Amino acid sequence: MSSNIDEILSNFELIEDWEERYRYVIELGKLMPKLPEEAYRDDNKVQGCASQVWLETHVEPGEGGPVLTLRGDSDAHIVRGLVALMIALYSGRKADEILQIDASAIFDELGLSEHLTPQRSNGVRAMVQRIRHDAQAALAA
Repeated sequence: MSSNIDEILSNFELIEDWEERYRYVIELGKLMPKLPEEAYRDDNKVQGCASQVWLETHVEPGEGGPVLTLRGDSDAHIVRGLVALMIALYSGRKADEILQIDASAIFDELGLSEHLTPQRSNGVRAMVQRIRHDAQAALAA
């Protein structure tokens, strides 16, 4: 299942209660397919996350520039949901498009920024930095 970010945003608008939103994020993580065993490598680990987070990036040549496809996982339920959000936001996009996306503005719009602990917020920033780094590397290649 790959949720599209617009669908997630509209679902969030329908959910008033923060506890329900939290459960929805966890559900997004549960729906995300597990990574293959070989993807749980150190080079896929995201540094700067309190929980363990793995992000695997595949780069394909595309019309108008390289396209990044992401897969990920975490050992924490809520963080796995945040990984699913990142994948919905960034995966399948061209590298230059990825560099234009302001994830923090979207997290503010969803109300996540104010409800995440500082550690989780740092982890989200670390994931965004990692994805942006991979996009820059794909453009430079």
